[in-house]
This record gives sequence, C-alpha cells and structure tokens, in this order.
Amino acid sequence: MIDGTAETFPDPRASFTPGRASTRRKVFERFIQCLLFLCAAISVLTTIGIVLVLLAEAMQFFRDVSPWNFLFGTKWSPLLKPQHFGILPLLCGTCLVAAGAAVVAIPIGLCTAIYLSEYAPKIVREIVKPLLEILAGIPSVVYGYLAIVFVSPIIRSMFESANVFNAASASIVVGIMILPMIVSLSEEVLRAVPRSLREASYALGATKLDVTLKVVVPAAFSGILASFLLAISRAVGETMAVTLAAGATPKLTLNPLESIQTMTAYIVQVSQGDTPAGTVEYRTIFAVGLTLFFTTMLMNILAQWVLRRTREKYE
Repeated sequence: MIDGTAETFPDPRASFTPGRASTRRKVFERFIQCLLFLCAAISVLTTIGIVLVLLAEAMQFFRDVSPWNFLFGTKWSPLLKPQHFGILPLLCGTCLVAAGAAVVAIPIGLCTAIYLSEYAPKIVREIVKPLLEILAGIPSVVYGYLAIVFVSPIIRSMFESANVFNAASASIVVGIMILPMIVSLSEEVLRAVPRSLREASYALGATKLDVTLKVVVPAAFSGILASFLLAISRAVGETMAVTLAAGATPKLTLNPLESIQTMTAYIVQVSQGDTPAGTVEYRTIFAVGLTLFFTTMLMNILAQWVLRRTREKYE
C-alpha cells in the first residue's frame, strides 16, 4: 500500500482464454485429420488411376482380339507372324516360377524362423536377422545375374536336358529373394505367442519339440500363412530376376528345365521401345498387366478367406 491506496496487480488468468485454446486445438486436429485423409485418398486414387489406365488400353486391345482367345489360347506370339494372343503360356510360366520359389523358400524360411524364435541364443538372433535384412536389400538384377553365372550351370551339370535359361534357376533365385520376408514375418509371429502357453505345456510334461510343433506353430499359424501368401505374391510380381534367368520363350509347360516367359518378363520385353505405341502389339502389355492385377487381387482375396477360416479354427 502506497499513500493509502492499494496497489493492484493484473490477474494472470485474465490473459488465458479457454475458448481460444480449445479453438486452436480443434483447428490443429482438423488439419491433421485432413492431412491423413489426403494421404489415404492419394493411395486410393493412385490405385484407381492405374486400374482405369489398364482398363482403357485393354478395352482397345479387346476390340481387335477376342477375350476368349486371349484367356484360353495356348499360344502366345503377338510380335511374330502369324500372331497368337493366348495368355495361358505366360500365366503358366508365372505360376511355375512362383510355385518353384515357394517350394524353395517356405520350408527353409519356416525352419529358420522356428530356430530363431525358439532355439537360437540371443547373440545368434542378433547376427542372423541383420544378415537376412541385407539379403532382402540386394537388387533383383543381381539375383538374375547370379542365376545365369552360377545356378544355371549347376542345373545343367545335373540335368543335360536343361536349357541355359530355365524356370528352375529362376525359381531358386526368386525363392532366395522371398526368403527374408518369410523368416522375418514368421519369426515375429512366433515370438508373439504368449509365454503362458509354453509354460503350461512344459508343466504338462511336453518336450521342447512338442511345444514348438504342437503349441507355438498352431497358435501362430494364421500369421505364418500370411507370410507365405505375401511372399508368393512377391514372387508372382518379380520382374528382373525372372527376365534374366527364365528366358523369353512363352511355352505352355510344367517342365522347370525349359525356357519360359512370365507376364512381368513380357511386359519388360515390349516396354523397351521397339514396339510402336498405339498398335495391338503395344496394347498387349496393358492386357497382360490387367491380367496380372486381377491374378494378384484374387490371391489376396483367397488369402483373406484362408486367414479367416484359420482364425476360426484355432480360436
């Protein structure tokens, strides 16, 4: 108090306006929501755009080529005279490489994942997993070169009838490519199984092998199956390694020692620029791409169905 008058100080709460802070918070949250929606919309619109481009060009192609002949024809030679537009040889080659890659990668990947999850010491796990990540980062063209100079000569030394470019060498290198995906995903799923399930099995007198094969693997089977399906989808869409290793001979065969051509390899062949744009031959890449798109979509739908049935079985 000075000169009999009371000194007044400003109330610190006077400058604080709850309504203004709440408004700023709502505006910020609205901005973040719009940003996230924009990111999701870009992803969806990109997919829709790809499908529309494929459909538009494929419809132009099917004006000149019968869809029945395209889907069920057994000979593919659109760049040679007389022309044939049956996609079954390309589809057969794609399935042959994907199936061979699955035969190579699934047993090795699952066994490796079980070892890392249930048996490997911590130091081994910390060394092996980064090495697998390095394996996943190697460019696919390197795998293709490896198939030509290393894998294919070994196959030809074992089987005299094998061609220089063959489906077996492509399957082996693609199997090696998808191996890190199977190991990584399956190992994470196996380690996510609750510890209580293992301890309950040990309490009942089960051995380590019994717990692994009869408790842990069935409990994580849906996730393991998902890793298999994702890896096979990757094998179906592989391009450069298959283009270099399998050859460019579209052939309706199940013999892995023969030269074949996959759908992705054909797209690479035509996209090199030798085929004039706007021709029927050029539009075949869009028809093949549309077939590849629907093949992958059907695989994903089948995967979701299998996963749903598997979860119902083990729940």
